[in-house]
Amino acid sequence: MRVAIFAGLSVMCAGLVGAQSSGTSGAKEGTATAGPRDPAEPPQNRPHPKILARPAGAIIRQSIDEKGMRALIHELVSCGTRLTLSSWTDPKRGIGCGRDFVVARLNAIAKESGGKLEVVVDKFESKSERTGPNPVHLENVYAILKGSDAQLAKNVFIVVGDMDSRPSNVMDPEADAPGADDDASGTAVSVESARQLSKIAASGKASFRATILFGVLSGEEQGLLGAYRLLEWTKEQGYTVGVMMDNDIVGADSAPGGPHRVRVFSGNGEIEDCDSPARELARAIEEIDGRSAIRMIFRQDRYGRGGDHYPFYKAGLPAVRFTEPLEDYNHQHQTPRTEKGVEYGDFEKYLDFRFMGNVARDNAEVLRQLALAPAPPTNVKLTGAVTPDAKVSWAAEEDAERAGFEILWRETTEARWSVYDFAETAGQTALKGVSTDNHFFAVRSVGKNGARSIAVVSEPERRPPPLPSTAPKQ
Repeated sequence: MRVAIFAGLSVMCAGLVGAQSSGTSGAKEGTATAGPRDPAEPPQNRPHPKILARPAGAIIRQSIDEKGMRALIHELVSCGTRLTLSSWTDPKRGIGCGRDFVVARLNAIAKESGGKLEVVVDKFESKSERTGPNPVHLENVYAILKGSDAQLAKNVFIVVGDMDSRPSNVMDPEADAPGADDDASGTAVSVESARQLSKIAASGKASFRATILFGVLSGEEQGLLGAYRLLEWTKEQGYTVGVMMDNDIVGADSAPGGPHRVRVFSGNGEIEDCDSPARELARAIEEIDGRSAIRMIFRQDRYGRGGDHYPFYKAGLPAVRFTEPLEDYNHQHQTPRTEKGVEYGDFEKYLDFRFMGNVARDNAEVLRQLALAPAPPTNVKLTGAVTPDAKVSWAAEEDAERAGFEILWRETTEARWSVYDFAETAGQTALKGVSTDNHFFAVRSVGKNGARSIAVVSEPERRPPPLPSTAPKQ
């Protein structure tokens, strides 16, 4: 009986599928697939603004000094360990040895820049459950390329790697911890970015409007201590953080078929369903460097892990993490050893400098373009609920170098923005025939040189429906 019922249901389902297929074929005769059946927004042709070209003078891949990056990593590995709890005074072993190599390299770059680059060693104390009961000594190294625009010089764009390393036991300062990939690779990317951009500034080919900070931090493995200190330091100096890019484990690309795309992690925030300053930075990075170079990961970090961008992200700032495509956990956070024929340890021989050079170029070009751009708009709002037109408004200070603003939109299920319209001045623009419900909206500033700020997503007007007094608050 059950077999008979099942057979009958199967025939009915087959008939329904056949009828639906027949109906689809009849409605779209001569086409392979049916197209969208939604009303057009707007119902008439939407604006087609002229899109300004991106800034000239892009950093080319051939200019990246892979030899210099390799030499710096070799020097850092030669320190034996760079655990934060190791010696800060021994010139041959410990984190102080690593700091000395970083400072020497940045001082040489500063000299080549004709004084454009300033090197600062920031000494401080901090503690966590990974330092023991008492505060410990730490040091960060910053190389600062000051902005040329009085209006924007206090906006700072930051790129960092961390110079500390760790063995299997994060509290053991005696064990070897070469840290070639984690994170001498990120240190090399930050330092090479400093070389690239200070060289451009010294040549006079570009004048960076905002300040750029190239950081090499300590204390990452002990609880992101250097990153928390950098966030505090920027406030002490009166800076507004426009961008923070953390490069951590960016030196290997061992899977066949490389080089592959570097992963860029960004958290979603709380403004809209998948928008935050961090997410807008990730989108800007992909747009500048290209989808062939950047793999956006819509997650704050790797699962169960953390990095130096986290304190900045939690502060509501645009902060992301660069990490290699496919990590090999035998070669990070491991005391060097061989067990059952498997070699553990974070050694230079596992690095891929072709891939690492790509990451350095990607970071430097993002910093170049963003530091040339006008300030992002402020107070970006979306109104127009229960009307035919979405209305986007924003504010901005006067800027003679700004060409105007791009109004961006995207489907709520789409990951990337498209330009809807262009406005020369701040104010309000009505998107005729576009529902507030079906899209997300944002605005970004555009310079006369074609450099764009990161986008600022519009914050919608909140109009909750009337509810019974006993209903939970929305």
